[in-house]
Amino acid sequence: MDAQVNFGAAKITVVGNASVEAIEKAGAFDNLKLRGEREQKVEREPFWKQKENIKVYISILLLIVSWFLGEQFSEGHIVPTIGYAASILIGGYSLFIKGFKNLSRFKFDMNTLMTIAIIGAALIGEWGEGATVVILFAISEALERYSMDKARQSIESLMDIAPKEALIRRGNQELMISVDDIQVGDIMIVKPGQKLAMDGIVVKGTSALNQAAITGESVPVTKTIDDEVFAGTLNEEGLLEVKVTKLVEDTTLSKIIHLVEEAQAERAPSQAFVDKFAKYYTPAIIVIAFLIAIVPPLFGGDWSEWIYQGLAVLVVGCPCALVVSTPVSVVTAIGNAAKNGVLIKGGIHLEEAGALKVIAFDKTGTLTRGIPAVTDVVTFSGNENELLTITAALEKGSQHPLASAIMKKAEANGLNYNDVSVEDFQSITGKGIKATVNNEMYYVGSPDMFEEILPNGIDKTITEQISTLQTQGKTVMILGTVNAILCLIAVADQVRKTSKEVIQKLHELGIEKTVMLTGDNKRTAEAIGNEVGVSDIKADLLPEDKLNFIKELREKYHSVAMVGDGVNDAPALAASTVGVAMGGAGTDTALETADIALMSDDLSKLPFTMKLSRRALRTIKQNITFSLVVKAIALLLVVPGWLTLWIAIFADMGATLLVTLNSLRLLKVKE
Repeated sequence: MDAQVNFGAAKITVVGNASVEAIEKAGAFDNLKLRGEREQKVEREPFWKQKENIKVYISILLLIVSWFLGEQFSEGHIVPTIGYAASILIGGYSLFIKGFKNLSRFKFDMNTLMTIAIIGAALIGEWGEGATVVILFAISEALERYSMDKARQSIESLMDIAPKEALIRRGNQELMISVDDIQVGDIMIVKPGQKLAMDGIVVKGTSALNQAAITGESVPVTKTIDDEVFAGTLNEEGLLEVKVTKLVEDTTLSKIIHLVEEAQAERAPSQAFVDKFAKYYTPAIIVIAFLIAIVPPLFGGDWSEWIYQGLAVLVVGCPCALVVSTPVSVVTAIGNAAKNGVLIKGGIHLEEAGALKVIAFDKTGTLTRGIPAVTDVVTFSGNENELLTITAALEKGSQHPLASAIMKKAEANGLNYNDVSVEDFQSITGKGIKATVNNEMYYVGSPDMFEEILPNGIDKTITEQISTLQTQGKTVMILGTVNAILCLIAVADQVRKTSKEVIQKLHELGIEKTVMLTGDNKRTAEAIGNEVGVSDIKADLLPEDKLNFIKELREKYHSVAMVGDGVNDAPALAASTVGVAMGGAGTDTALETADIALMSDDLSKLPFTMKLSRRALRTIKQNITFSLVVKAIALLLVVPGWLTLWIAIFADMGATLLVTLNSLRLLKVKE
């Protein structure tokens, strides 16, 4: 039997045969109830009503009553002492159990330190201060629980997005069945206002879907036949029939939840440092506290006074704030990112993204849409729509990748090119096509082809126009006859609307260099690179050239991100410090290859990710520095003998509280 606990996701994975009841009995779960992963979430009690917190309220009440009684009776009287003792036992019951268990195993952590300090305080008659230590420790633990609950809610909210059952048509029957029983190939019926329970392909209907839960996009996306749809998205208006393509555990939403949980469990570099540091730091504090309590009295000091100082050192030495400084920040930041459609696959990637100096971008499909579109139609003879209709009719028979751009342009202009009769269609390899329309032979192809077929070549003024369009990064196609050029059609891969703004924001955030990498020719690359404002352009690159260039950048700048579409950029993504994939919602490759996936295929999420990562890195550094400085100052107070249990309590618990609240501010980072 093997068990793994993921505190960040509040999840335990047990390999072997064991019931939920047996697992609950096996460990100290602080009275937490377990439920199966697929079970419906039981509505939790409000934080202030939880059983662990009620103990804290009773302890506080007993402490206040005992303090008032202490004012009425003489110092050391049995009545307030009983009140303080009751407060210590009720508030510190679970703390003592852990502390004694650890002592018996010679394991020295914060529970051990606190247990020794509280018992020591009681032995030297400082019952009131001992009770205060217990209560403040219990309060800080409650706040820690609250902050982790807040961070976990981001995952739980994801889990609650998809319905647990769906309306399925099998044969002539329509059944409402559990998602666990839905099979691949089932037809799911989704009514307006309902959420999709499974991933699939639309087979009937058209509707706008709100995909914010998966991609972070606030604007609904229109989906129609053959479009991919995701579990957890909201059907806004039309009735859809969806063919299920994935089982419930394989849906995009399930993958996101699983990856976020894994990411929150993974230790960030600074967390690994803190854990290692605490391993040596805690025994060292015990030794220092012991020496402070023993050595001065041997040279004539007052035993009671120095034992008190030693106990105060134990309390102040508790590494609570230090231990929570990183995990709360990491869990909170990753949860916030997931809610905004950015999947960060671990604390290490979160920290590395915060330290980036250079970002390299693939061009096609990343800075550009990856879909060619007609940008200019320049006519020399005849009506533009007539010429476009003829060109689209000819291109219908072509396999050229730019043919679809011309046909889409004709459709957008409402031109019915399908009715045009095309005869004697012939492809001229590498140059273009020719065919007869209305008893006249037309040619569509590159300028080189027309240089050959026109008796006197292309006119100088037309050559200049072609050159101007090509300088703008456009591919020029010509429609003409053996005697004349009728029109020029310029086609280009359009730059995403957000690209220029994103590059600008990244430079404002302090990124030293933005580089565009492309296999496209230099002229097109420069036109697009200059339009979006990248600081460096590399063209005519093969996939291995991209990989080598990323390696060069890493040698020079150390911290380099690669942003690509996750398929053809996989080697470069893997070689970079942080691989960022576009469009994680639709591509498994992006989810698997990249360290960070932008789920909505939206580049504008990149500056948000950078901002969040930097804020998280800054928060972690602030937390660690603050925790250590507070401890150092409090420990220095031992020298003049000024350290009291009160100061020690506030140095430790106060620091833990501030560190936790500081980490929770990461929930407020917005785009």
